[in-house]
Amino acid sequence: MLTYSPPPSLHLHLHLHRYPHSTTISSSLHHHPNHPTTTAPDPVLRIHNSKTTSFLHHRQPATTTTNETKNPPQEYANDHHHHRDSEDKPKTPPHILPPQEKQNILEMSLVTKRGPQFPGSIYANSLPSLQSVIQTQNEDDEDDEEVMIRRALDIRRKVTAEVFKAAMKKGKFGITYSTNLVSRLPDFIDHVMIEAAALKRSPEFKDSTFNMRAKLVIDHSNVVPLIRWLKHNNLSYPKIAKLICMSKGNLDSIRRLVEWLKTVYVKGEFLGATLLKSGDDILHRRLEELDEIVDYLESNGVRRDWMGFVISRCPRLLSYSMEEVKMRVEFYLNMGMNENDFGTMVFDYPGVLGYFTLEEMNQKVNYLKEFGLSTEDVGKLLAFRPQLMGCSIEERWKPLVKYLYYLGISRDGMRRMLTIKPMIFCFNFETTIVPKVQFFRDLGVREDAIGNMLVKFPPLLTYSLHKKIRPVVIYLMTKAGVTEKDIGKVIALGPELFGCNIAKTLEVNVKYFLSLGIRVRQLGEMIGDFPKLLRYKVDLLYPKYQYLRRMMVRPLQDVIEFPRFFSYSLEERIIPRHKIMVENRVNFKLRYMLACTDEEFNQRVADKVERRRRFESSRMDDAVSDSQMAEGTLGKMASSSLSS
Repeated sequence: MLTYSPPPSLHLHLHLHRYPHSTTISSSLHHHPNHPTTTAPDPVLRIHNSKTTSFLHHRQPATTTTNETKNPPQEYANDHHHHRDSEDKPKTPPHILPPQEKQNILEMSLVTKRGPQFPGSIYANSLPSLQSVIQTQNEDDEDDEEVMIRRALDIRRKVTAEVFKAAMKKGKFGITYSTNLVSRLPDFIDHVMIEAAALKRSPEFKDSTFNMRAKLVIDHSNVVPLIRWLKHNNLSYPKIAKLICMSKGNLDSIRRLVEWLKTVYVKGEFLGATLLKSGDDILHRRLEELDEIVDYLESNGVRRDWMGFVISRCPRLLSYSMEEVKMRVEFYLNMGMNENDFGTMVFDYPGVLGYFTLEEMNQKVNYLKEFGLSTEDVGKLLAFRPQLMGCSIEERWKPLVKYLYYLGISRDGMRRMLTIKPMIFCFNFETTIVPKVQFFRDLGVREDAIGNMLVKFPPLLTYSLHKKIRPVVIYLMTKAGVTEKDIGKVIALGPELFGCNIAKTLEVNVKYFLSLGIRVRQLGEMIGDFPKLLRYKVDLLYPKYQYLRRMMVRPLQDVIEFPRFFSYSLEERIIPRHKIMVENRVNFKLRYMLACTDEEFNQRVADKVERRRRFESSRMDDAVSDSQMAEGTLGKMASSSLSS
């Protein structure tokens, strides 16, 4: 015989009929219509939230609830009578929690993390037994009060962080931004937590909740508007978080210092970095002290509109006392610098004032003096290239000096390189200089010529191997006619060619010489004899060539044989010496005409004139003797004819 199983709606109606004020109802999920049974299993409680509970209460008639409360049904009375007979001591109904257990649940909500809930969620044993949890915690932490205190502090920090996020959300900040920022504010969260706990002592907030007190502290500190203002000034949230932690609760100091930095022309994009790198105590310094530092630097050549650039590149300068700043400025002024040199030096490399100790600065100056430089020379050198102070003696200078000495460069040569191109001593020679030297070796430059070439033209080491040196070599060999045999000679004799622009100088000159009728092979030979030929401007070459062809009436071959002709001044050497030769009716090859001093040239002209005079006089003597002999012969012939 099959038993009748009521539908789920009937179970719900019966449960609500018995317990009209309960917030849990029984479910008939365990009742199957085809499952024959006479005893119903224990119902699974379905815990509802406030919305479903209010809905259920709304669906129950008020009069029915009142009557059923006053006169419960017979079934409920029998059950209640049965419980009273079985137990002498009355129990609290299962749906009513004692106050102590409610407090435990509140504590557990902070300790444990509940899963997601939604209307109609079904789960059994949603919370562990409070007594078992408390008993386990008491057994584990019975002798360790410090762990309990730390756990309580962690809970308070999490609560404070959530309150802070709520304040950020109210200030129109996104969830992601607020979460990232709060995660970097542990010190400020602790500050808020301590201040909120301290408010408990005040009679006004004696009965207030911790959340309310924490919110009051956050609102009173104006931290949310400050964050908005700093973000408007181009500060990222990591920098904002670090600044807030550095302030130690004194948030007004941040706004005050930022406003001061703007008065000295520090740009918004550098405000955060300047504040963070100025030292931990920068927020607690008086603005009068900072103004005194700025005024002192301005009086020594650092212009006011440069001050923002200097401070943003060397924020550590603001952490020094006035005495320390004076000592650093006088260190450079005592080397013979004037105010203009000092001001431009600080502007070019602001770190020269703040990044090094006085001991390090003295060591570097003394090392530079070992190259034969005086104190004034070192001062001029640092004014021109202050980045030298940022180089390490052991890691940068000594290895470079050793390598240059290996290339055959003497101390005087190093001094020349240092004074002409001090940036060489700021390079890492292994990655910058060694590959270039090896490249010159591969091109055929002799070992003894490499050192001389570097001393002759030190800027060569500052050029890019792939963007400057290689393209010039390729152009000389492909377009200018320089052979592989002569390319090493050309580089050794004319390293200045690497400083010329290919399109604006080399190519223009090559086209001009080819336009004169010079062949590419001949041009390559000319460059091999005189590499400097390609460095002259066409405006200077054209008048010399015109004078050579029209006034001196010389062939093009003379220029091919002596390309140095274009290196001499037309007004001071070529024209005056040509006039002297014309006046004295002498002629020289271009090499002997120009490649000598004035004394040597005059001596050559005099010798030429003397030889010509001797030659002419000898010719006159020969002519006289010939005429005399002719006259004698004629006389003899006349006398013989008369005698006959």
